[in-house]
Amino acid sequence: MDPARIFDEFPAPEYRGNQRQALADIRDAFAAGNDVVLVRAPTGSGKSLLARAIAGCARTAGEAGAEEVIDAYYTTPQVSQLDDVAEDPLLSDLEVIRGKNNYDCILPGETDTPVDQAPCARERKFDCQVKHRCPYFSDRAIASNRPVAAMTLAYFMQTAGSDVFGPRDVVVIDEAHGLGDWAEMYATIELGPETVPVWEDTRPQAVDDLEDAAGYAQRLADVGERRVQELRQQEELTPEEVAERDRLNKLRQDLSWFVEDYRDPESVTTWVVDQPEGEGGSVTIKPLDPEKYLKHTVWDRGQRHALLSATILNKEAFCANVGLDPDNVALVDVDHTFPVEHRPLYDVTQGKMTYEHREETLPKIARIVVRAMQHHPDEKGLIHCHSYAIAEQLESLLVDFGVGSRLRSHDSEDRDGQLTAWKRSDDPDVFLSVKMEEALDLEGDLCRWQVICKAPYPNTRDSRVAQRLEDGQWGWYYRTALRTVIQACGRVVRAPDDHGATYLADSSLLDLFERARVDMPDWFADQVDRMAPSDLPAFDPASALGGGGSGGSTGDRTSSGRSRSRSRRRSSGTSPMADVWETE
Repeated sequence: MDPARIFDEFPAPEYRGNQRQALADIRDAFAAGNDVVLVRAPTGSGKSLLARAIAGCARTAGEAGAEEVIDAYYTTPQVSQLDDVAEDPLLSDLEVIRGKNNYDCILPGETDTPVDQAPCARERKFDCQVKHRCPYFSDRAIASNRPVAAMTLAYFMQTAGSDVFGPRDVVVIDEAHGLGDWAEMYATIELGPETVPVWEDTRPQAVDDLEDAAGYAQRLADVGERRVQELRQQEELTPEEVAERDRLNKLRQDLSWFVEDYRDPESVTTWVVDQPEGEGGSVTIKPLDPEKYLKHTVWDRGQRHALLSATILNKEAFCANVGLDPDNVALVDVDHTFPVEHRPLYDVTQGKMTYEHREETLPKIARIVVRAMQHHPDEKGLIHCHSYAIAEQLESLLVDFGVGSRLRSHDSEDRDGQLTAWKRSDDPDVFLSVKMEEALDLEGDLCRWQVICKAPYPNTRDSRVAQRLEDGQWGWYYRTALRTVIQACGRVVRAPDDHGATYLADSSLLDLFERARVDMPDWFADQVDRMAPSDLPAFDPASALGGGGSGGSTGDRTSSGRSRSRSRRRSSGTSPMADVWETE
């Protein structure tokens, strides 16, 4: 790596905010010999451009010796973030590669078939004559030979050990604050009828401890291997059998990893196991602080790493969570350049939104939402509902108040489509969202105000959370919630001349700010210190329907709201983070 190239590799024609100083600090941090540099840069500071400049410092083929690795990876946990990178003309030299299921086969009669179910996956010894033109294999070949290959963190982790995507000189991880959580999610093993194709033949007895879990995992892996061998002997598989084979192969790999790690006396990973329904019921095996998993999938993939985020709140705690030595890690802080008065916080708290108080508090929050709609009659709003249960209850209350015609919402299956439709609309609609605190760019009139309904604490019913709290990791608990709040606050203010208001409705948020004050970035502490009560108008739903008296375009919609006719189809397997983030 040559950090001195960082300014030459910056892709924009000019610097914005503190980008020049940030580049200098990053250069100096790597030049000082640090293997890992954490870049704590607030929302709107252009992290993707900084990431591209860092990646451009990687060793090139002309600079490398015979045994030296070259080039760089850019990766992010957020699919939407990767989409933004793919569409940014300043980042056009980042070659994006996605998983096989994102590409369609080009063979006649197969053009609606994802590549992971195409004839090459179904038929034994199939010789594809157009593999060189296959969109997936073509993109993969190009990405593997470009100086910067871009992919989601999921794909990056899954390709660990790949001959195609081997170690490189530099790895850049954008939105890296949740790296430990994402690693835990990827390493979690869900065993049930929806994830185990041979479930009916392998239902578990009571799994009371990890030794039981390891024994069951080994038995399940053996049954899975026999079934895979049966499938491999067939000349041709159906798409369903292809999916079964691939699921079994992934399952066997995960189970083997768990058993190996659990029985390794030197492993630092703590595993927990859940079987809520008891004997015969689904089993979930989860790791805590999967240092060994990250070593294989992330740290061994590059010689130097840059991790960028607005919310790496505590360097030492972050390093401990992801298995890094703080002595080899530098922290670069990028100051916020957006005027604090453009990003105000308003205290409109109505009580606690914990489960036992929600029935009393939520109707009060619904009234606050109506009053905010009155205050912003011609401006789009975003409601962070935290869970689908809260979203449904809140929507029902708002419809009863008569403001349903200005609402939009989503379920777990149409979230992207509904979000896109809301963003494209010129109407001052209010979007009831679940888990959209991150990777959402609502610059300008896309959204001018938002409400945070609930302090986003991790779900204490999750065994990983419960184990951490039992171990006294309350600092982690508060940092996790604060991190999500800071991310949420950044959705509506995206540039120095942008502005947006954030209303805090759950009184637990005020307690969170006190408990996590020590880990607050200074620029967010400034927002908290300036927080004041809001002068929202008196409750009057009739004046909340938009248009500001000028005849807005929302009046011709049904008063029951456009999303009310959609059913919310969810199951325990809907979201891999549902058990942590209570999205069900």
